[in-house]
Amino acid sequence: MLRDTSMRLEDLPNIGKSIAADLRGIGIVQPVQLADREPLAVFQQLAEVMGHRHDPCVLYTLISVKHYLQGAEARPWWHYTAEGKQLLGNR
Repeated sequence: MLRDTSMRLEDLPNIGKSIAADLRGIGIVQPVQLADREPLAVFQQLAEVMGHRHDPCVLYTLISVKHYLQGAEARPWWHYTAEGKQLLGNR
């Protein structure tokens, strides 16, 4: 079940002003747009547009948001470190 996505990006767990601004820079302006995207793809798009690779914690943050939007409880981004490392290791 998809969580209510009518909130602002900054209302999502682990998303602050800086990451929200980065996401807006690649055209993601509403949480629902993150619900439909794979965290690794968003992470890679951020790197392409901004000209550098983001710290892996950005990927972990995106994973935490994806789980939250799918109905999981809000957890700190570092809870998803293992999942993020696995995704990064597979590419």
